Amino acid sequence: MNKVYSKIESINGSVITVRAKGVKLNELAEIQTRFGVSLAEVNKIDGDVVSLQVFAGGRGVATNDQIRFLGNEMKVSFSDNLLGRIFNGSAEPRDHGPALAENLVEIGGPSVNPSKRITPNRMIRTGIPMIDIFNTLVVSQKLPIFSISGEPYNQLLARIAMQAEVDVIVLGGMGLKYDDYLFFKNTLEEGGALSKTVMFIHTAADPTVECMKIPDLSLAVAEQFALQGKDVLVLLTDMTNFADSMKEIAITQEQVPSNRGYPGDLYSQLASRYEKAVDFSDSGSVTILAVTTMPGDDVTHPVPDNTGYITEGQFYLKGGHIEPFGSLSRLKQNVNNKTRKDHRALMDNMIRLYSQYRDTLEKKSMGFAMSEWDAKLLKYGELFEKQMMDLSVNIPLEEALDNGWKILASCFEKQETGLKTELIEQFWPKA
Repeated sequence: MNKVYSKIESINGSVITVRAKGVKLNELAEIQTRFGVSLAEVNKIDGDVVSLQVFAGGRGVATNDQIRFLGNEMKVSFSDNLLGRIFNGSAEPRDHGPALAENLVEIGGPSVNPSKRITPNRMIRTGIPMIDIFNTLVVSQKLPIFSISGEPYNQLLARIAMQAEVDVIVLGGMGLKYDDYLFFKNTLEEGGALSKTVMFIHTAADPTVECMKIPDLSLAVAEQFALQGKDVLVLLTDMTNFADSMKEIAITQEQVPSNRGYPGDLYSQLASRYEKAVDFSDSGSVTILAVTTMPGDDVTHPVPDNTGYITEGQFYLKGGHIEPFGSLSRLKQNVNNKTRKDHRALMDNMIRLYSQYRDTLEKKSMGFAMSEWDAKLLKYGELFEKQMMDLSVNIPLEEALDNGWKILASCFEKQETGLKTELIEQFWPKA
């Protein structure tokens, strides 16, 4: 029988303190208030002074309310019954479906033993040319989508969720506007992808502490599916909201702030989540794609800055498309030579020519005379942006590669492309 405490020392916002012994960090507790039972989590221990974050906030909590420690950390039910379901940051149903209580697994555990991992060597097809051709997403990769507010990052995640060739999608939403939550729900439902998706959603109106639980819930479930031999893609939005929730709680606890008010362990907190990406040697995989918004488009902001040291590249969303020169997939070379033999060469040369197009645009804006080569580059750049960079383009990798050749053929002579003769002979469009 767990001991019950009936004297709360202090109430500071959503953080309460009580004197207790035999309690561990992240342990759950129930608070019996006059309005019912509230869930709380231990987030700081100083001797026998225990601080708890109340999920529903401190309003309604009185100093004589009873606190009962449960002796365990937060757990989430795992089974195939999760598929098609939507939960909140407390792992409670948001879709008005039945609560699940079987096969409970703890969240926030350690990352996978390196001896169980294999080198990433498989591609995840998304149907988006700027990903599939130029910044290939690799199984077990961890990649952020760097963006500013107003960019269509939620629409991009929804498209990837519907089109990615994986077994299971786990979508974790943090600080979502209710309209964005409904957008994900309706889009996946209408696209037929909800049946292979599990959603953990925290809206801006939900308790702050639930926002911090979304990545852990999502990754715990993803890992269990991966252990069943399934390839799982975890989509998270927005990790900056996750970090801001950490900052809010740290300020409430009067922790010494670090850069821009964020807690000093921001890097470790982000890394412990991203490092859950894995390709098991004898089972399935977990791949992580997470939106990270950049306040003021500042890539040196602590959240994107720390994220860049942890992840294996980034997708940079700017102007409504995936920016060719800001984006990078450091693992794409592991798979580009396994798709089609023209993939790597076509990717390199199309980006080189697009870079020249950007230079030509600058020359044109400054009033310099345009050469015949400049005219070809201008035509090429317009076609590239329309048929490759536009996020509405939805085609398989092979068709996207064929389109790349068609774009080159409509703008340049064979010898002007810089591609090898053997590739030109095999893939150049026939007249």
